[in-house]
Amino acid sequence: MTVTKFLTQLITNDKFVSSQHKVVTNKVGPRVSVASFFTTGHIQTLKVYGPITELLSEDNPAKYRNITVKEYVDYYRAKGLDGTSALLHFMI
Repeated sequence: MTVTKFLTQLITNDKFVSSQHKVVTNKVGPRVSVASFFTTGHIQTLKVYGPITELLSEDNPAKYRNITVKEYVDYYRAKGLDGTSALLHFMI
């Protein structure tokens, strides 16, 4: 699960949409992977995230409701891996 991926899409109101992960290798040289992790750990943050107000207008209304990372993670874990984005659940 990539929390940063969903947060970027949510706060930009789909201006920045993450692509499906895809690995492409070169024919020459080794493949190099870099793993990075983002977590709120055991801290139950109540910070609310939503679309950035300055990116919204009459022609571009909010697509997502405001949510916490905990709310997203709880739903993500409950829904399971079915090939759909958990972010769809939070669309207005």
